[in-house]
Amino acid sequence: MKKILMETKDVKRGFPMGGDTFWALKGLTMNIAQGELTMLQGRSGSGKTTMMNMLGALDYPTQGDILFSGSSITKISDKKRDNIRSKEMGFVFQSVALVGMMTAFENVEFILRISGYPATERKKRVEACLEKVGLAARMYHMPSELSGGEQQRVAIARAIAHHPKIVFADEPTAQLDTAVSLQVVKIFKDLIEQEGTTVVMTTHDPGLMEIADKVYELEDGMIINEL
Repeated sequence: MKKILMETKDVKRGFPMGGDTFWALKGLTMNIAQGELTMLQGRSGSGKTTMMNMLGALDYPTQGDILFSGSSITKISDKKRDNIRSKEMGFVFQSVALVGMMTAFENVEFILRISGYPATERKKRVEACLEKVGLAARMYHMPSELSGGEQQRVAIARAIAHHPKIVFADEPTAQLDTAVSLQVVKIFKDLIEQEGTTVVMTTHDPGLMEIADKVYELEDGMIINEL
């Protein structure tokens, strides 16, 4: 049985709304196993992105607790949370969020600078990551010169460059066609196998569920199915 890297305990997230509270998450309890692809699946508004923000220490739950490597990340300072995000977590966003004035190489190298990766090893690591996602021949191209699928692969290379324990990918295939979406998910699966990275991915596409090691299906802020 694989080691549990993250676990949530009755996580709730409420937002003030017109003198009342809107509960985006209504008590989610889940385990994220190390070295697996876990998917949070559900329609828009189901709570999956809100849950991803909780797991990635980008937001605080209103109630409940989240453990990372056995320790709570909801009861520590913002500075410690920032440090965990920069060194032990990677993020891939639906909007890609590449820096338009930087080449693919520079976009990936930038995260290494932020995380304090040794300067003498950055070039080799950037090249290795871009090769892993099939972009060795495109590393000096600007984002505007890359297709949507290629841009997303650069974003994945950037997310894994600093050897994070876990990568969070929020709807990384939402703007891609089916064939390219499957290529992106295969990259995640290969990274898990080759580097032992843990990946948590949100999707509204039920067709991708069979590729995951674990699926939590969300609806109205609750887990309605676990596969």
